Amino acid sequence: MGRFHQAMAQRTVGRDRTERPAGPRPLVRFVNDDREATYSQVVTDESIVSRVVVNQSGLIQHSLWSREAGQWNISWYAPTSGKCDAVGLCGAYGVCNADDSPALCQCLPGFVPSNQRKWDSWNWAAGGCVRRTNLTCTSNGTTTEDGFATVGSVKLPMSSNAVVDMSLSLEECEAKCLENCSCTAYASANISSVDGKKGCVMWADELLDISKVSSSGQDLHVRLSAADLASRNGRSIWSRISWPLALTAMYVGGVSFTIYLTCVIRRYWSGRKRRRRELQYANSFRNEQSDEGANYFDLPIMDFATIEAATENFSSTNKLGQGGYGPVYKGILGDSREIAVKRLAKTSLQGSEEFKNEVILIAKLQNRNLVQLLGCCIERKERMLIYEYMVNKSLDSFLFEKQISPFDWQTRYRIILGITRGLLYLHHDSRLRIIHRDLKASNILLDKDMNPKISDFGMARILAGDETNINTKKVVGTYGYMSPEYALDGIFSLKSDVYSFGVLVLEIISGKKNRGSSPFSPQLNLVSHAWSLWIERKALELVDESMNYTVAVNEVLNCIKVGLLCVQECPEDRPLMSSVILMLGSDIATLPEPKQPGFVTRLSPPEVDEPVDKHILYVSNNLTSSLTGR
Repeated sequence: MGRFHQAMAQRTVGRDRTERPAGPRPLVRFVNDDREATYSQVVTDESIVSRVVVNQSGLIQHSLWSREAGQWNISWYAPTSGKCDAVGLCGAYGVCNADDSPALCQCLPGFVPSNQRKWDSWNWAAGGCVRRTNLTCTSNGTTTEDGFATVGSVKLPMSSNAVVDMSLSLEECEAKCLENCSCTAYASANISSVDGKKGCVMWADELLDISKVSSSGQDLHVRLSAADLASRNGRSIWSRISWPLALTAMYVGGVSFTIYLTCVIRRYWSGRKRRRRELQYANSFRNEQSDEGANYFDLPIMDFATIEAATENFSSTNKLGQGGYGPVYKGILGDSREIAVKRLAKTSLQGSEEFKNEVILIAKLQNRNLVQLLGCCIERKERMLIYEYMVNKSLDSFLFEKQISPFDWQTRYRIILGITRGLLYLHHDSRLRIIHRDLKASNILLDKDMNPKISDFGMARILAGDETNINTKKVVGTYGYMSPEYALDGIFSLKSDVYSFGVLVLEIISGKKNRGSSPFSPQLNLVSHAWSLWIERKALELVDESMNYTVAVNEVLNCIKVGLLCVQECPEDRPLMSSVILMLGSDIATLPEPKQPGFVTRLSPPEVDEPVDKHILYVSNNLTSSLTGR
């Protein structure tokens, strides 16, 4: 028996070779001479059970059943070249190394498998790797404790969540990446330059499709916590990782290999073309906006797959509503954060200009009474905006949907003050002077504490320098909220937003929508109705009956008066928001008397808010005329 074992373990002279692997495995013989080149295996133990499958990574895998362990043990797989061509083979933060066999994948430094059992069974893509230690970020999204570990000679990660800036050096790139917690890695964007360090590529969120290459590889600088950096002691990943001992990998039959190789090549090239198209599209979008001064890396760009998973494939059960822009969905990210996803509809009257406008503006604005934009998605020619999720949805649902429980005066008054502060920030306190142009109840979102947040900046415009107003031929907005000079002449200014604010205040007090239905019944218009009650000294009749008149009378009258001051016909008569915030806290007797309001409605009101079309009605000083809008 001993001589039999010795014979099985021997290596024959020349190119014939016989091997006996460790454990209860078949006798393997490979012959390569002038007459033949064959590979064979003979089962010496008939109790051995084996199987050949194509695994989840696309590899042909041979396994033997271990009765003692009660599990399948991998003996070999094929092919052994081009194994890293499969996209996302090693999952998030995993690295593929085709030179190591049979375990192709290892985690990046500072990362460990998210599911060790699946990782050990070669199901690397199921969860990939996760950080050993979380990054340290401050409340403003920066950190001084994180750093970078250099991983050399690799093919860079998938570029769908990457940002390219050719104006930055590698040192500036590192500093830029550290400024934003979404940045997970960076690399040089131009390896063909003299020093190979011109231009910058930065990745947000997960790193996918990294592989070790023997030549033409690049350095990837991976973001790690201070604790993980200290544990590395300056060693590179390839000198630090102790790869497991591997079994000898052999090729299977020519037909199987040819079929597999054809599939791999087709998948590889189609993947490259797809990633190249996505990168070109994303870069063209960013380059187009660079002239506008937008800093896109302040706003994380999320991949389509993440948003699709968060919204359960844009399920109808997750749909929150539908606006002029398109549908809005609720979603939950992998870190359990709730989000609202606004997706541009293919048939939307609004388009890429409104999308770009909103990204540019909100990325630069930070105020507790403005909705927070968490990111955007421009993959697969989609245009989506990802916001923080507002539990109580929009203000109009509380004001105009009677099935929802009414809210008291103190809550309404707090909402008025919050909207005032948000609009004051846009007009006077932000780095830019911004006119919203579509301020209305459906664009006021409410958080869990009923704090208001202004949203939807797709139609907003920036006032440059000493500009006080802008003239446009394209009038956008919503009936009932537009100032007369804007609807009729296309002239908008800060006072246009003040008019919309005044309408909104009257709606909050009355619980009724400012939408007239007949030119012969102007009392149906909320603004004219409020004005009539004011001059008849019956202003308290405007108060929403659902509050049962349990209101602070002086506060209510003061707010009605401020609302009427804001909807005065002449823009010069309307106060600025800096004055409005003072008026709301002043005694009503100290405020000036409001003048005749002007209002715009349409001849046949729509069932829902919609952008301006053509036929509008202008009512002023008891004169009524029908005009064709722009």
